[in-house]
Amino acid sequence: MTRPNPTLKSVRVVLGSTLWAAGATLATLAFGTVGVLAALVIPYRARYRLFNLWSRFIIWWASVAVGIRFQVDGLENRPDKPCIVLAKHQSAWETLALMDLFQPQTWVLKQELTRIPLIGWAIRLLNPIAIDRSARKEAMQQMLEQGRERLDEGVWVVIYPEGTRVPAGRSGRYQRGGAVLAVETGYPVVLVAHNAGECWPRNSFLKYPGTIHVRISEAIDSGGKTPESLLTEARTWIEQNSREVSRIYEDGPGQRR
Repeated sequence: MTRPNPTLKSVRVVLGSTLWAAGATLATLAFGTVGVLAALVIPYRARYRLFNLWSRFIIWWASVAVGIRFQVDGLENRPDKPCIVLAKHQSAWETLALMDLFQPQTWVLKQELTRIPLIGWAIRLLNPIAIDRSARKEAMQQMLEQGRERLDEGVWVVIYPEGTRVPAGRSGRYQRGGAVLAVETGYPVVLVAHNAGECWPRNSFLKYPGTIHVRISEAIDSGGKTPESLLTEARTWIEQNSREVSRIYEDGPGQRR
């Protein structure tokens, strides 16, 4: 059996990543402009559907240009009503993909992200919980108040407890904010594990072909738990399942490892 030429494979990765970047940039400019204008006349849920079309296009374009596909296990575990989602954070891929899996949704994120031209403006139109991390006490109170409001309005609240993107195979320090929100509001928690960083590394122009595996847990009742015990349960499940899906990726045919 002939081994694939590594040089040819590298060229394909560079070309595919460049093609993806070009298409993603054009789509972002188009959807960003239309979205900002449309926000003046259409309600929140219609705005969300519009920007969700953008995220779906970006994910689809990655499959065409680069060969990044994905598989989701546990879709049946999603509750009928929105709740809190705690997810592994390895790349930009999951922030796009989860928009379609849990909708409509909002995010707890750094205030600075809403200032990025087009993308940040679009995020601002989707009612995020944008916190100032330098003011911890005020940020926690804001998250609790606005998080409860969004949940009561029927909007999923997505939180990345590691706070920042962590390279595939590593674990960041889990922050307790999402667990506190769940315990204080009484809403259940759904956990998400994945290996997106294997194909879509953080802070990297290059994207690699392969299959991203996503796992969604059964809903976890937050009643009668402390934030610490809930956070420990979430971290254990997310990290264990992220390692398992990473092994699936490494053992699969045609992957980059």
